[in-house]
Amino acid sequence: MKRNWTMKKTKRNALLSIFLLIILLLTTGCQTYDNFVASFGATSEEDVIQIGIFEPLSGKDKEFGLLEISGIELANEMYPSVAGKKIQLVYADNESDLVTAETAASQLIDAGVDIVLGSYGNTLSMVGGELFREANVPAIAITPTNPLVTRGNPYYFRVSIVDSFQGVMAAKFVNNELGAERIAVMKAADDDYGAALSQEFTTKMEASVDEETKIEIVTVEYEKGATDYSAALKTIKASDSQVVYLPCSAEEGLAIVTQAKSMGIAATFLGTDLWHEELLVTEAGSAADGMIFTTFFDAESSLNPRTEEFLTAYHKKYGTDKTPDKAVAFGFDAYLLALDAIERQMDAVLGTGDDTCLRGILQKTKQFEGATGSITFDANGDPIKSVVFIAVENGEFIYKYTTEPEWE
Repeated sequence: MKRNWTMKKTKRNALLSIFLLIILLLTTGCQTYDNFVASFGATSEEDVIQIGIFEPLSGKDKEFGLLEISGIELANEMYPSVAGKKIQLVYADNESDLVTAETAASQLIDAGVDIVLGSYGNTLSMVGGELFREANVPAIAITPTNPLVTRGNPYYFRVSIVDSFQGVMAAKFVNNELGAERIAVMKAADDDYGAALSQEFTTKMEASVDEETKIEIVTVEYEKGATDYSAALKTIKASDSQVVYLPCSAEEGLAIVTQAKSMGIAATFLGTDLWHEELLVTEAGSAADGMIFTTFFDAESSLNPRTEEFLTAYHKKYGTDKTPDKAVAFGFDAYLLALDAIERQMDAVLGTGDDTCLRGILQKTKQFEGATGSITFDANGDPIKSVVFIAVENGEFIYKYTTEPEWE
Protein backbone atom coordinates (compact mmCIF):
# COMPACT_ATOMS: atom_id res chain seq x y z
CA MET A 1 0.00 0.00 0.00
CA LYS A 2 2.77 2.38 0.83
CA ARG A 3 4.39 1.68 -2.55
CA ASN A 4 1.12 2.31 -4.39
CA TRP A 5 0.58 5.58 -2.51
CA THR A 6 4.10 6.70 -3.41
CA MET A 7 3.53 5.86 -7.07
CA LYS A 8 0.24 7.79 -7.10
CA LYS A 9 1.89 10.79 -5.42
CA THR A 10 4.74 10.76 -7.97
CA LYS A 11 2.27 10.55 -10.83
CA ARG A 12 0.18 13.37 -9.34
CA ASN A 13 3.28 15.58 -8.94
CA ALA A 14 4.30 14.90 -12.54
CA LEU A 15 0.84 15.87 -13.77
CA LEU A 16 0.98 19.02 -11.65
CA SER A 17 4.35 19.96 -13.16
CA ILE A 18 2.97 19.48 -16.66
CA PHE A 19 -0.08 21.56 -15.76
CA LEU A 20 2.12 24.38 -14.43
CA LEU A 21 4.24 24.21 -17.57
CA ILE A 22 1.16 24.60 -19.78
CA ILE A 23 -0.15 27.50 -17.71
CA LEU A 24 3.18 29.33 -17.79
CA LEU A 25 3.59 28.88 -21.53
CA LEU A 26 0.06 30.13 -22.11
CA THR A 27 0.51 33.18 -19.94
CA THR A 28 3.94 34.23 -21.17
CA GLY A 29 3.49 33.45 -24.83
CA CYS A 30 7.19 34.10 -25.41
CA GLN A 31 9.27 32.02 -23.01
CA THR A 32 11.11 29.01 -24.45
CA TYR A 33 10.89 25.55 -22.91
CA ASP A 34 14.55 25.67 -21.85
CA ASN A 35 14.02 28.97 -20.07
CA PHE A 36 11.02 27.53 -18.30
CA VAL A 37 12.89 24.45 -17.13
CA ALA A 38 15.72 26.64 -15.85
CA SER A 39 13.44 28.98 -13.95
CA PHE A 40 11.14 26.20 -12.70
CA GLY A 41 14.05 24.30 -11.20
CA ALA A 42 15.73 27.37 -9.69
CA THR A 43 13.55 27.59 -6.62
CA SER A 44 16.31 29.36 -4.69
CA GLU A 45 16.23 32.23 -7.19
CA GLU A 46 12.48 32.51 -7.67
CA ASP A 47 12.49 36.02 -6.23
CA VAL A 48 15.18 37.32 -8.59
CA ILE A 49 14.72 39.11 -11.89
CA GLN A 50 17.81 38.96 -14.13
CA ILE A 51 18.62 41.89 -16.39
CA GLY A 52 21.38 41.26 -18.88
CA ILE A 53 23.97 43.97 -19.57
CA PHE A 54 25.24 43.57 -23.14
CA GLU A 55 28.03 46.13 -23.42
CA PRO A 56 31.68 46.62 -24.42
CA LEU A 57 33.50 46.41 -21.09
CA SER A 58 36.78 46.32 -22.97
CA GLY A 59 38.11 47.23 -26.40
CA LYS A 60 37.87 50.48 -28.34
CA ASP A 61 34.27 51.21 -27.27
CA LYS A 62 34.83 50.57 -23.56
CA GLU A 63 34.55 54.26 -22.61
CA PHE A 64 31.14 54.60 -24.24
CA GLY A 65 29.85 51.30 -22.89
CA LEU A 66 30.78 52.33 -19.36
CA LEU A 67 28.78 55.55 -19.74
CA GLU A 68 25.64 53.57 -20.49
CA ILE A 69 26.40 51.15 -17.66
CA SER A 70 26.88 53.98 -15.15
CA GLY A 71 23.32 55.12 -15.89
CA ILE A 72 21.99 51.58 -15.50
CA GLU A 73 23.83 51.06 -12.23
CA LEU A 74 22.71 54.42 -10.86
CA ALA A 75 19.08 53.45 -11.50
CA ASN A 76 19.69 50.00 -10.02
CA GLU A 77 21.05 51.57 -6.82
CA MET A 78 17.88 53.61 -6.53
CA TYR A 79 15.50 50.83 -7.57
CA PRO A 80 17.10 47.45 -6.73
CA SER A 81 13.83 45.51 -6.87
CA VAL A 82 10.49 45.39 -8.61
CA ALA A 83 7.20 44.00 -7.29
CA GLY A 84 9.02 42.37 -4.38
CA LYS A 85 11.64 40.68 -6.57
CA LYS A 86 15.33 41.56 -6.40
CA ILE A 87 17.02 42.74 -9.59
CA GLN A 88 20.26 40.99 -10.51
CA LEU A 89 22.44 42.56 -13.19
CA VAL A 90 24.19 39.96 -15.35
CA TYR A 91 27.14 41.33 -17.34
CA ALA A 92 28.46 40.09 -20.69
CA ASP A 93 31.43 41.83 -22.30
CA ASN A 94 31.17 41.97 -26.09
CA GLU A 95 34.70 43.46 -26.15
CA SER A 96 33.77 45.97 -28.88
CA ASP A 97 34.10 43.06 -31.32
CA LEU A 98 31.46 41.66 -33.68
CA VAL A 99 32.51 38.03 -33.27
CA THR A 100 32.73 38.28 -29.48
CA ALA A 101 29.35 40.01 -29.48
CA GLU A 102 27.71 36.76 -30.61
CA THR A 103 29.33 34.91 -27.73
CA ALA A 104 28.36 37.57 -25.20
CA ALA A 105 24.75 37.61 -26.38
CA SER A 106 24.61 33.80 -26.20
CA GLN A 107 25.97 33.91 -22.64
CA LEU A 108 23.11 36.15 -21.54
CA ILE A 109 20.56 33.92 -23.25
CA ASP A 110 22.04 30.80 -21.63
CA ALA A 111 21.95 32.56 -18.25
CA GLY A 112 18.18 32.89 -18.68
CA VAL A 113 18.01 36.67 -18.32
CA ASP A 114 14.52 38.16 -18.53
CA ILE A 115 15.53 41.22 -20.57
CA VAL A 116 18.73 42.73 -22.01
CA LEU A 117 20.02 46.32 -21.94
CA GLY A 118 22.56 47.49 -24.55
CA SER A 119 24.75 47.53 -26.51
CA TYR A 120 26.64 50.66 -27.33
CA GLY A 121 27.27 50.68 -31.09
CA ASN A 122 24.83 50.06 -33.92
CA THR A 123 26.61 47.01 -35.38
CA LEU A 124 27.20 45.39 -32.00
CA SER A 125 23.51 45.81 -31.21
CA MET A 126 22.46 44.33 -34.54
CA VAL A 127 24.66 41.25 -34.02
CA GLY A 128 23.19 40.64 -30.57
CA GLY A 129 19.71 41.52 -31.77
CA GLU A 130 19.49 38.54 -34.10
CA LEU A 131 20.26 36.14 -31.26
CA PHE A 132 17.88 37.83 -28.84
CA ARG A 133 15.11 37.62 -31.42
CA GLU A 134 15.71 33.92 -32.02
CA ALA A 135 15.64 33.28 -28.26
CA ASN A 136 12.55 35.48 -27.72
CA VAL A 137 14.41 37.67 -25.23
CA PRO A 138 13.44 41.37 -25.38
CA ALA A 139 16.26 43.92 -25.44
CA ILE A 140 16.51 47.70 -25.14
CA ALA A 141 19.27 49.54 -27.00
CA ILE A 142 20.45 52.70 -25.25
CA THR A 143 22.28 55.09 -27.58
CA PRO A 144 22.25 53.45 -31.08
CA THR A 145 20.43 55.62 -33.62
CA ASN A 146 20.61 53.50 -36.80
CA PRO A 147 17.07 52.45 -37.88
CA LEU A 148 18.34 48.95 -38.73
CA VAL A 149 18.87 48.14 -35.04
CA THR A 150 15.14 47.72 -34.49
CA ARG A 151 13.74 47.39 -38.01
CA GLY A 152 12.43 43.88 -38.61
CA ASN A 153 13.25 42.81 -35.06
CA PRO A 154 10.17 42.88 -32.80
CA TYR A 155 12.32 42.02 -29.77
CA TYR A 156 14.63 45.04 -29.95
CA PHE A 157 13.58 48.45 -28.64
CA ARG A 158 15.57 51.62 -27.98
CA VAL A 159 15.44 54.74 -25.79
CA SER A 160 17.41 57.02 -28.12
CA ILE A 161 15.55 58.36 -31.12
CA VAL A 162 16.62 57.43 -34.65
CA ASP A 163 18.63 60.10 -36.44
CA SER A 164 15.92 60.93 -38.96
CA PHE A 165 13.40 61.75 -36.21
CA GLN A 166 15.43 64.87 -35.45
CA GLY A 167 14.43 66.12 -38.90
CA VAL A 168 10.76 65.64 -38.07
CA MET A 169 11.03 67.57 -34.82
CA ALA A 170 13.16 70.29 -36.39
CA ALA A 171 10.38 70.86 -38.92
CA LYS A 172 7.86 71.14 -36.12
CA PHE A 173 10.07 73.69 -34.36
CA VAL A 174 10.40 75.78 -37.54
CA ASN A 175 6.69 75.57 -38.22
CA ASN A 176 5.44 76.30 -34.71
CA GLU A 177 8.10 78.56 -33.24
CA LEU A 178 9.98 80.30 -36.04
CA GLY A 179 7.13 80.64 -38.49
CA ALA A 180 9.52 80.85 -41.43
CA GLU A 181 8.09 80.94 -44.95
CA ARG A 182 11.39 80.72 -46.88
CA ILE A 183 13.55 77.77 -45.90
CA ALA A 184 16.77 76.28 -47.27
CA VAL A 185 18.01 72.73 -46.80
CA MET A 186 21.79 72.48 -47.11
CA LYS A 187 23.32 69.00 -47.21
CA ALA A 188 26.52 67.27 -48.24
CA ALA A 189 26.38 65.25 -51.45
CA ASP A 190 26.60 61.46 -51.06
CA ASP A 191 26.07 61.64 -47.31
CA ASP A 192 23.51 59.16 -45.98
CA TYR A 193 23.15 60.93 -42.64
CA GLY A 194 22.42 64.33 -44.16
CA ALA A 195 20.17 62.85 -46.82
CA ALA A 196 17.98 61.00 -44.32
CA LEU A 197 17.49 63.97 -42.00
CA SER A 198 16.97 66.41 -44.86
CA GLN A 199 14.30 64.17 -46.38
CA GLU A 200 12.39 63.87 -43.10
CA PHE A 201 12.64 67.61 -42.48
CA THR A 202 11.43 68.49 -45.98
CA THR A 203 8.60 65.94 -45.94
CA LYS A 204 7.30 67.20 -42.59
CA MET A 205 7.56 70.84 -43.64
CA GLU A 206 5.63 70.14 -46.83
CA ALA A 207 2.99 68.27 -44.85
CA SER A 208 2.36 71.42 -42.81
CA VAL A 209 1.39 73.43 -45.88
CA ASP A 210 -2.29 74.22 -46.35
CA GLU A 211 -4.21 76.58 -48.60
CA GLU A 212 -3.49 79.55 -46.34
CA THR A 213 0.18 78.75 -45.75
CA LYS A 214 2.94 79.48 -48.22
CA ILE A 215 6.31 77.85 -47.66
CA GLU A 216 9.18 77.93 -50.11
CA ILE A 217 11.90 75.30 -49.69
CA VAL A 218 15.13 75.34 -51.65
CA THR A 219 17.64 72.46 -51.43
CA VAL A 220 21.36 72.94 -52.11
CA GLU A 221 24.28 70.53 -51.93
CA TYR A 222 27.99 70.94 -51.26
CA GLU A 223 30.97 68.61 -51.41
CA LYS A 224 31.61 66.97 -48.07
CA GLY A 225 34.99 68.01 -46.68
CA ALA A 226 35.14 71.15 -48.81
CA THR A 227 36.53 74.40 -47.45
CA ASP A 228 34.69 76.76 -49.78
CA TYR A 229 30.88 76.71 -49.58
CA SER A 230 30.27 79.93 -51.46
CA ALA A 231 28.43 78.37 -54.41
CA ALA A 232 25.76 76.79 -52.19
CA LEU A 233 25.60 79.85 -49.92
CA LYS A 234 25.07 82.19 -52.88
CA THR A 235 21.96 80.19 -53.80
CA ILE A 236 20.72 80.43 -50.23
CA LYS A 237 21.37 84.16 -50.10
CA ALA A 238 19.48 84.67 -53.38
CA SER A 239 16.51 82.72 -51.98
CA ASP A 240 16.36 85.10 -48.99
CA SER A 241 15.84 82.06 -46.74
CA GLN A 242 15.02 82.76 -43.11
CA VAL A 243 16.07 79.32 -41.86
CA VAL A 244 18.74 76.93 -43.11
CA TYR A 245 18.51 73.28 -42.05
CA LEU A 246 22.08 71.93 -41.97
CA PRO A 247 22.54 68.31 -40.75
CA CYS A 248 26.31 67.90 -40.48
CA SER A 249 29.17 67.75 -37.98
CA ALA A 250 29.94 70.60 -35.59
CA GLU A 251 33.23 71.41 -37.35
CA GLU A 252 31.60 71.55 -40.76
CA GLY A 253 28.60 73.46 -39.48
CA LEU A 254 30.80 76.09 -37.84
CA ALA A 255 32.82 76.55 -41.03
CA ILE A 256 29.67 76.98 -43.11
CA VAL A 257 28.00 79.37 -40.67
CA THR A 258 31.17 81.47 -40.40
CA GLN A 259 31.36 81.82 -44.16
CA ALA A 260 27.63 82.53 -44.38
CA LYS A 261 27.95 85.41 -41.93
CA SER A 262 30.87 86.84 -43.90
CA MET A 263 28.57 86.87 -46.95
CA GLY A 264 25.86 88.77 -45.08
CA ILE A 265 23.45 85.84 -44.68
CA ALA A 266 21.34 86.48 -41.59
CA ALA A 267 19.34 83.22 -41.63
CA THR A 268 19.01 81.01 -38.56
CA PHE A 269 21.09 77.85 -39.02
CA LEU A 270 19.51 74.75 -37.53
CA GLY A 271 21.51 71.56 -36.96
CA THR A 272 21.46 68.24 -35.11
CA ASP A 273 22.92 66.69 -31.95
CA LEU A 274 26.27 66.47 -33.75
CA TRP A 275 26.57 70.19 -32.99
CA HIS A 276 26.53 69.53 -29.25
CA GLU A 277 30.33 69.85 -29.11
CA GLU A 278 32.41 72.01 -26.80
CA LEU A 279 34.26 73.59 -29.72
CA LEU A 280 31.17 75.72 -30.43
CA VAL A 281 31.55 77.42 -27.06
CA THR A 282 35.30 77.16 -26.46
CA GLU A 283 36.88 77.80 -29.86
CA ALA A 284 34.28 79.39 -32.13
CA GLY A 285 33.94 82.76 -30.42
CA SER A 286 31.07 84.87 -31.71
CA ALA A 287 30.98 82.95 -35.01
CA ALA A 288 28.76 80.26 -33.48
CA ASP A 289 26.28 82.67 -31.92
CA GLY A 290 22.76 82.00 -33.14
CA MET A 291 23.35 78.37 -34.13
CA ILE A 292 20.49 76.13 -32.90
CA PHE A 293 20.45 72.34 -32.79
CA THR A 294 18.34 69.40 -31.71
CA THR A 295 19.60 67.05 -29.03
CA PHE A 296 18.29 64.09 -27.05
CA PHE A 297 19.04 65.31 -23.55
CA ASP A 298 20.30 68.45 -21.88
CA ALA A 299 21.32 68.31 -18.24
CA GLU A 300 20.69 72.04 -17.82
CA SER A 301 16.99 71.84 -18.71
CA SER A 302 14.47 70.11 -16.49
CA LEU A 303 11.99 68.12 -18.56
CA ASN A 304 10.00 66.56 -15.69
CA PRO A 305 10.28 65.31 -12.07
CA ARG A 306 12.13 62.19 -13.25
CA THR A 307 14.81 64.41 -14.78
CA GLU A 308 15.23 66.14 -11.42
CA GLU A 309 15.41 62.76 -9.68
CA PHE A 310 18.12 61.57 -12.05
CA LEU A 311 20.19 64.77 -11.76
CA THR A 312 19.93 64.79 -7.96
CA ALA A 313 21.11 61.18 -7.74
CA TYR A 314 23.87 61.74 -10.29
CA HIS A 315 25.26 64.83 -8.54
CA LYS A 316 25.09 63.11 -5.16
CA LYS A 317 27.22 60.25 -6.48
CA TYR A 318 29.61 62.09 -8.78
CA GLY A 319 29.60 65.67 -7.48
CA THR A 320 27.70 68.82 -8.35
CA ASP A 321 30.48 69.96 -10.65
CA LYS A 322 29.94 66.98 -12.96
CA THR A 323 27.56 67.10 -15.93
CA PRO A 324 26.03 63.77 -16.94
CA ASP A 325 26.55 62.60 -20.50
CA LYS A 326 23.36 61.84 -22.44
CA ALA A 327 24.42 58.16 -22.55
CA VAL A 328 24.18 58.04 -18.75
CA ALA A 329 20.67 59.45 -18.82
CA PHE A 330 19.64 56.99 -21.53
CA GLY A 331 21.06 54.08 -19.54
CA PHE A 332 19.09 55.29 -16.53
CA ASP A 333 15.89 55.37 -18.59
CA ALA A 334 16.49 51.97 -20.19
CA TYR A 335 16.70 50.31 -16.76
CA LEU A 336 13.56 52.03 -15.52
CA LEU A 337 11.71 51.12 -18.71
CA ALA A 338 12.64 47.48 -18.13
CA LEU A 339 11.33 47.63 -14.55
CA ASP A 340 8.13 49.30 -15.68
CA ALA A 341 7.51 46.58 -18.27
CA ILE A 342 8.28 43.78 -15.79
CA GLU A 343 5.88 45.28 -13.25
CA ARG A 344 3.16 45.63 -15.87
CA GLN A 345 3.76 42.03 -16.95
CA MET A 346 3.28 40.80 -13.38
CA ASP A 347 0.07 42.81 -13.11
CA ALA A 348 -1.15 41.30 -16.38
CA VAL A 349 -0.40 37.75 -15.27
CA LEU A 350 -2.28 38.26 -12.01
CA GLY A 351 -5.08 40.17 -13.70
CA THR A 352 -6.95 39.70 -16.94
CA GLY A 353 -4.46 41.15 -19.42
CA ASP A 354 -4.72 39.72 -22.93
CA ASP A 355 -0.95 39.93 -23.49
CA THR A 356 1.43 38.81 -20.77
CA CYS A 357 4.52 38.42 -22.97
CA LEU A 358 7.21 40.85 -21.81
CA ARG A 359 7.95 41.85 -25.42
CA GLY A 360 4.26 42.61 -25.97
CA ILE A 361 4.10 44.59 -22.75
CA LEU A 362 7.11 46.68 -23.80
CA GLN A 363 5.56 47.34 -27.20
CA LYS A 364 2.55 48.90 -25.49
CA THR A 365 4.64 51.44 -23.59
CA LYS A 366 2.98 54.83 -23.81
CA GLN A 367 4.06 58.13 -22.27
CA PHE A 368 6.56 56.57 -19.90
CA GLU A 369 8.16 59.41 -17.98
CA GLY A 370 11.92 59.07 -18.16
CA ALA A 371 14.79 61.40 -17.35
CA THR A 372 15.13 62.14 -21.07
CA GLY A 373 11.44 62.84 -21.56
CA SER A 374 8.20 61.01 -22.26
CA ILE A 375 8.61 57.76 -24.21
CA THR A 376 6.06 55.98 -26.39
CA PHE A 377 7.16 53.11 -28.63
CA ASP A 378 6.10 53.03 -32.26
CA ALA A 379 5.57 49.86 -34.30
CA ASN A 380 9.33 49.48 -34.84
CA GLY A 381 10.19 49.73 -31.15
CA ASP A 382 11.57 53.24 -31.64
CA PRO A 383 10.64 55.95 -29.13
CA ILE A 384 8.33 58.80 -30.00
CA LYS A 385 9.58 61.38 -27.56
CA SER A 386 10.36 65.00 -26.93
CA VAL A 387 13.42 66.67 -28.45
CA VAL A 388 15.37 69.51 -26.85
CA PHE A 389 16.61 72.55 -28.79
CA ILE A 390 19.81 74.26 -27.68
CA ALA A 391 21.16 77.60 -28.94
CA VAL A 392 24.67 79.04 -28.82
CA GLU A 393 24.60 82.49 -27.24
CA ASN A 394 27.60 84.50 -26.04
CA GLY A 395 29.84 81.46 -25.89
CA GLU A 396 27.36 79.29 -23.96
CA PHE A 397 24.85 76.54 -24.67
CA ILE A 398 21.42 77.91 -23.78
CA TYR A 399 18.26 75.84 -23.52
CA LYS A 400 15.82 77.12 -26.11
CA TYR A 401 12.78 74.91 -26.46
CA THR A 402 11.35 71.41 -26.12
CA THR A 403 9.21 69.97 -28.89
CA GLU A 404 6.67 67.31 -28.04
CA PRO A 405 6.13 64.44 -30.50
CA GLU A 406 2.52 65.20 -31.40
CA TRP A 407 2.22 67.11 -34.67
CA GLU A 408 -0.65 69.55 -34.34
